[in-house]
Amino acid sequence: MQNISEMLDLPFNHTVTIIIITVLISMVAFSNQNVMNRLIFWPPAMQRGQYDRFITHGFIHADGMHLLFNMFTLFFFGSIIESFYRQYFYELGFILFYLGGLIFAILPSYLKHKNDVRWASLGASGAVSAVLFAYVLFEPWKLIFVFFIPVPAIIFAVLYVAYSIWSGKKGNSNINHSAHLWGAAYGVIMTLILEPRLIPHFLNKLTQLPI
Repeated sequence: MQNISEMLDLPFNHTVTIIIITVLISMVAFSNQNVMNRLIFWPPAMQRGQYDRFITHGFIHADGMHLLFNMFTLFFFGSIIESFYRQYFYELGFILFYLGGLIFAILPSYLKHKNDVRWASLGASGAVSAVLFAYVLFEPWKLIFVFFIPVPAIIFAVLYVAYSIWSGKKGNSNINHSAHLWGAAYGVIMTLILEPRLIPHFLNKLTQLPI
């Protein structure tokens, strides 16, 4: 009998698989308002038992730039964190970590807007932030190329959060920018729970400034 990991022996790693699924669902939702309305996180829907929205909101996005920004970040940092988390829960650790990030990051907003029929939220930002900040614990000064410009991971993480705060104050796009912050906290806490030795590792790496 096949075990779970064999049943999920996908042609791509879990990171790329999540990206493909997210892009496909987001593209459908862009052109179908009914799909968008059913998947978006909308608190009153919880009273109807639609708790799947805690997950589904992470697979739709406000627009192409929102989708690109999240999937670009997930692509660069996801595979490394996946290799760490797949050691746990029969190789399903990364999927559970990612979905857990979506749920944890939206909970504070849900509690705040529980009875607000005018509030809604969408996007993978909470889970992507979790992945990004988990990565920073491993390699804070690792260079990534953002539009061909080399940027250390920890600087990118700070800018990512700064952009989230700025955007959150600016618009009414249903992008839940507080989820970036809660997702980041989740990513750090969960990773340190599983591997406490990352604390001295991170502090040591932090002092090794790139030349």
